[in-house]
Amino acid sequence: MIKNPVLSIAGFDNSGGAGLQADLKVFTSFGSYGMTVVTAIAVQNTTGVKGCYMIPSNVIKEQLESIFEDIPPKAIKIGMLFNEEIINTVHDFLTKNNVQVPIVIDPVMLAKSGDQLLLSEARECLIKKLIPLATIVTPNLPEAIELTGMTVEESKTMSQESLAKKILLLGCESVLVKGGHYSGEFSEDIFLKRGSDTITLNAKRIDTKNTHGTGCTLSAAIAALLSKDYSLEDSVKNAKIYLSKALESAALQSVGKGAGPVDHTWFLDECCAGKLL
Repeated sequence: MIKNPVLSIAGFDNSGGAGLQADLKVFTSFGSYGMTVVTAIAVQNTTGVKGCYMIPSNVIKEQLESIFEDIPPKAIKIGMLFNEEIINTVHDFLTKNNVQVPIVIDPVMLAKSGDQLLLSEARECLIKKLIPLATIVTPNLPEAIELTGMTVEESKTMSQESLAKKILLLGCESVLVKGGHYSGEFSEDIFLKRGSDTITLNAKRIDTKNTHGTGCTLSAAIAALLSKDYSLEDSVKNAKIYLSKALESAALQSVGKGAGPVDHTWFLDECCAGKLL
């Protein structure tokens, strides 16, 4: 039996910093067995997205069928879906097959460069079809604004907790509103689970341009930990610690000409120094 199989349903990032490539690095870091279903190909590098191409819905369905008939995952991370047709394909498969494992949804809408990764007309479909299936949804501030249908000006008068409560009303089990787009010495995330008290997660804000793939990394870490039977709260807490260390290590590195990736394997220098050579 494969140990802790976890599935990423997401887009392909040929630069390796986000999407499926980042997710696989994270899954491996936590000792889970990573599998993928590619939904779209984002042609990009650290300077931005050059193009985006959807995978035909029948191919996405076939990928899902091949995974579930052979290696059923213990947790699922859903990232970039791009359009309404892909959202419906994923939704229909999960519901028709009565998939009961934890589902982590990172509502990917915009790249770090500002390029659109979810067509605007697909937003309502994502909200109505997939958000209610989620064990946890992990939006950053712009994504939280999109999910709640507010304007940027309206959001300025709301706390992160208020945003989290509005997203919880969309039907998910829990929500983590990330604080990376806010300001201050600390990056504050708000975790809210249905029927539970609000939990605030703080980490010192790290001054670095190398933040490509942060959302993918955090959500994938949560999924990996859930596949190992960690509680939802412990999965969120430990995923944030992992991401903070990945950002801290990335601040000392330089990959590409733009916003470089976080360091998914920040622990390897310490763990493997002198042992493999």
